[in-house]
Amino acid sequence: LALQAMLEAGFIVDCLLTVRSENPAAMLFHTPAVEITDLQAEAIGLPLLSYETSGRSEAEELADLHAALEDARREFQIEGVVAGVLWSEYQRRRIERICKELRLKAFFPLWHLNQETAMRIAVRNFDFILTGIAAYGLDKTWLGRRISDEDVDRLVEISEKWKINVAGEGGEFETLVLDAPFFRKRIVILASEIVEEGANTARLVVKNAKLEEKEAWEVCERV
Repeated sequence: LALQAMLEAGFIVDCLLTVRSENPAAMLFHTPAVEITDLQAEAIGLPLLSYETSGRSEAEELADLHAALEDARREFQIEGVVAGVLWSEYQRRRIERICKELRLKAFFPLWHLNQETAMRIAVRNFDFILTGIAAYGLDKTWLGRRISDEDVDRLVEISEKWKINVAGEGGEFETLVLDAPFFRKRIVILASEIVEEGANTARLVVKNAKLEEKEAWEVCERV
């Protein structure tokens, strides 16, 4: 969503960056199905810089993110960083601090966007699924299926009962975008497996996926 917002605003995006954490409870990084970022980058048509971190501590996560952004600045001469943070002061402050150290601008185009609004916009623009759940009110039936407006209605109801973040920013769930207007190809999951860790904690392991061509009219060219 943040990437689409920047493209629509006329910014040029030079590359994508992902940090793959060995720690499933990483505070800064997305972990479920993170291996699919390679296909996402190819679908979008942008180069991907991929790094790994053990995620054993916050200090290590921050150091590895600093090194990754330093590489991106050196290789692509980037001038800024885009992050899809909504309300997390924790994430925003740490990203801003690293960007300040590297003399990069930090962009948060979704900052303080209403959680439900963010989900409604995502549903109407993207084809996406949940790849992880970790909250009361959610179970494995949420995993692997495309999220709809009706699902957002359910999330709002669950939020009212269990006080979860409707957009999942608190780690209640993780998402995977399979198609978007700026994707030149769409991602198709061929094989997957649900791994349960508890009644309200589970993740989707994508075992096989491919890219599928899209019709020209389905693609909105990047600025």
